Amino acid sequence: MTDTTKRTAGAFDVRNIIGALLTVYGVILLLMGLFGETSPEKTGDVNANLWTGIGLLVVGLGFGAWWRIRPLAVPDDIDKDEVEPPHMQQK
Repeated sequence: MTDTTKRTAGAFDVRNIIGALLTVYGVILLLMGLFGETSPEKTGDVNANLWTGIGLLVVGLGFGAWWRIRPLAVPDDIDKDEVEPPHMQQK
């Protein structure tokens, strides 16, 4: 029997890591913008933490949506048991 399901990179997809980091930093900056002490005269009366946090959240969640909508497919012809590191291959 052959397995017809498509294998994906899953948690090892770099978009997961980037999206998670951007989302975590976005949440931190968003909370600092909402509840932290700000000095509006330093940024020209703009709450820089708030707006940067919102931007990071949008981009981080965009990476997560991209990963969910278009998962990275692993080719079928590559078997993990047959792959050898380049320094171990015979010439």
